[in-house]
Amino acid sequence: MIRLGLIGCGEHAESGHAIPLARFLAEHPGEIELAAACDVQFERAQNFCSKYGFRNAYRSAPEMFRQERLDGCIAVVPPQHIAAVGIDLLQKGIPCVVEKPLGTSVAEVEQLVDAAAATGTRNMVSVNRRFMPFLNRGLEWARSVGELRYLRCTMTRHARSEPDFIWTTAIHGIDALRYIAGDVVESKVQLMPSATGASWYGINLRFGGGVCGRMDVLPTTGALDETYDLFGEGFQASVSSPFGRQRVLRGFHNQKLVLEVVADDDTPEDVVNGSYAEATEFIRALRQGDAPRPSIQEVAPSVQLALLMARNMKETK
Repeated sequence: MIRLGLIGCGEHAESGHAIPLARFLAEHPGEIELAAACDVQFERAQNFCSKYGFRNAYRSAPEMFRQERLDGCIAVVPPQHIAAVGIDLLQKGIPCVVEKPLGTSVAEVEQLVDAAAATGTRNMVSVNRRFMPFLNRGLEWARSVGELRYLRCTMTRHARSEPDFIWTTAIHGIDALRYIAGDVVESKVQLMPSATGASWYGINLRFGGGVCGRMDVLPTTGALDETYDLFGEGFQASVSSPFGRQRVLRGFHNQKLVLEVVADDDTPEDVVNGSYAEATEFIRALRQGDAPRPSIQEVAPSVQLALLMARNMKETK
């Protein structure tokens, strides 16, 4: 029996973690126990107990740790607390999942990376795009057809004018492209400033294996959409997920549509967006004594790149 705890019971903790954990518990009875949930707003932790099956509610993480013996813990806290909470879990030796963006500065991210290396505690970062079924199936299909030459991610949102969008949200696309093509060896940001709304920007990327790519970040288009396109000689895989008017995977080969998978209306959101598979990976690793993936060390370069881009964009404006 794997005993799990959850730090933070807000909206994202619910959709990204509590719901998939409850689904796993229902589908694999006896394999995990949702032992505890804590939140500074105690009623939210109580709600997670009654709604998703967590056994005990607490007002703080220290209180929870005094009362519970946990095999793993998921921390969903604001960015300014991610590094500190993560370091505490690592130093306590509790296998953990921490949220992106790992910190609010390159220095904080480096401190978290150093703590992970120094303690050897098993860890994982919640970046659900790496677990999206459509993206992984599209990637598998594309690699079976030929070598990738070019990648493109288009991320559109509505009324997202916050200045930290690139490292708190667009980081998802940056990390997904790194997951597909490997480490980035060259990057350049093209700003598209606006007098009336948030700036848009395009990010040109070159990866170590020779693949090139681009990410267009358009946070105020009035549409919620996210697409990933994978190109090679004679083929293209196109994925719309986790957002889009239609969540779909299409594969084109020599001018023919040879693969098409469309998400059913009744497919659970946490399955489509990869959160369920992400939770399953953490539980699998805990049961088998493996290191879950992706680790803090694996995701940190994505975050550091996004933070450096944000700093350079600020200096350019």
